[in-house]
Amino acid sequence: MIEAVGLTKRYGAKTAVYNLSFQVRPGVVTGFLGPNGSGKSTTMRMILGLDRPTAGHVTIGGHPFRRLPNAPRQVGALLDAKAVHGGRSARSHLLSLAQLAGIPAQRVDEVLGVVGLQDVAKRRSKGFSLGMGQRLGIAAALLGDPQVLLFDEPVNGLDPEGILWVRNLMKKLAAEGRTVFVSSHLMSEMALTADHLIVIGRGQLLADMPVKDFISANSADFARVRTPGAEPAQREKLTSVLVEAGGQVLSEPDGALRVTGLPLPRISDLAHDADVRLWELSPHQASLEEAYMRLTQGAVDYRSTDDRLAHLQPPAQPGQPGYGTPPQPPVQDVPQQGWYAPPPPGQSPYGAAPQAPGQNPYGAAPQAPAQNPYAGAPQAPAPGPYAPPAAPQPGLPQPSDDTSKDVR
Repeated sequence: MIEAVGLTKRYGAKTAVYNLSFQVRPGVVTGFLGPNGSGKSTTMRMILGLDRPTAGHVTIGGHPFRRLPNAPRQVGALLDAKAVHGGRSARSHLLSLAQLAGIPAQRVDEVLGVVGLQDVAKRRSKGFSLGMGQRLGIAAALLGDPQVLLFDEPVNGLDPEGILWVRNLMKKLAAEGRTVFVSSHLMSEMALTADHLIVIGRGQLLADMPVKDFISANSADFARVRTPGAEPAQREKLTSVLVEAGGQVLSEPDGALRVTGLPLPRISDLAHDADVRLWELSPHQASLEEAYMRLTQGAVDYRSTDDRLAHLQPPAQPGQPGYGTPPQPPVQDVPQQGWYAPPPPGQSPYGAAPQAPGQNPYGAAPQAPAQNPYAGAPQAPAPGPYAPPAAPQPGLPQPSDDTSKDVR
């Protein structure tokens, strides 16, 4: 088990991690989430003894990492898949790690087979793709058959088959009773892999709970209801009935109703009693990504700004979405769904005025072409083979058209 108590790390005036306390228990896959710059990598480095905390402490199995006897046999980690000597082969790299930790050489061949690199074991790692490098890093983490494993972005660069393999590997390791701590920015993958989540923002703990509880605590489920579009009276009638029953009703842009506060069976019964036909009655459950965005929207340090070159995009055809489509006014009844929704084209969330088409987005006046300081006076272009003869100039002898005369 990994336990952090009051963990704090400062780099000069910058506080990367502040008063962070959590536990990573064995038997489950624990996801470690947070925006860029939130302190995830710094926390993992402190767990592995690579950085000393300014305050607090972190232990693995009740001991600091540096005091663990033969740590590679107890803790495996993948923090940087590129931390490999490019001139070594995959097998040589793993063999050197095994010899330092007193691990038998046959274990090297075993982990190469586990990660699928047995056919390229003798190739130099500098020729590996990003996904192959990730597999080699995972092999190094598994080399000592440890009980505690830390992975920082393990699926980075992997193809779909590799991502599925990593997901099944994490679950298998946790099912064996190991402690598995995984950091990732892929919310869809974390939703399928992790059982428990630890979320930090700007170095502080934001959430420490199971995945299902995290989604429920940071999102609102609702029912989507649709009535016949040609009968607006039915829609208004159903809205009144649902509000009287204690539900909250909002309008969707496509004319459907978003209902909260009432379960689906109750909505169906109310519609039946009011003699209202329903074309759709479906539940909507927020995803892990939606819940994560809602929780961390105030802890994001790096946000994108409006693209000032958006006017260079070709206009879309009428009726088709795209940058050329004029912005539509928002539906009055529906609030905007979170800060991460992109702003309408041509509108900046920070108040910058949109650029007119053809205007230089950087404000610089167009410059005349630079003149070559080594060039002489401009020369007239040479006439082509079919160019008309030049006009005669006064004071210069002209060639005669009569070729029979002797010009000598």
